[in-house]
Amino acid sequence: MNTISLKKNDVVVVINGRDRGKTGKVLKVIPEKNRVVVEKVNFVKEFMRPDQSKNIKGGIMEREAPIHVSNLMPFCSECGQGVRIRKKTLKDGSKIRVCSKCENNLEKQ
Repeated sequence: MNTISLKKNDVVVVINGRDRGKTGKVLKVIPEKNRVVVEKVNFVKEFMRPDQSKNIKGGIMEREAPIHVSNLMPFCSECGQGVRIRKKTLKDGSKIRVCSKCENNLEKQ
C-alpha cells in the first residue's frame, strides 16, 4: 500500500475532475481510503433535517467532500504550479520533501 505524501496544511492543486485548476489547503487526510479534504474544493450539497436538541435549523448545506489523492499535486510557490515530490536526506539525518523541479523545500510554506 502506498503512503500519502500530502500532509495537513499543504497547498495542493487539483489536476483532474470538475474542480481542475483550483488550489486549496489540505484540511484532513484519510489514509485508509487514499482521500483528502481540500479547502474550497469538491463542494457537495447536504440536506439537513431540523433538530431542536442540537439547535440545527435544517435546509441545504454545502460542505467539502473528500477527493482522491491521485487527482491532486502539491503546489510549489517558487515554480508556481503543481509539482512532484522528492524526499531529500539532510546532513543531520532528517528527511524533508522537496520540489523535483527547483529543489524548493515544501515542508514549511
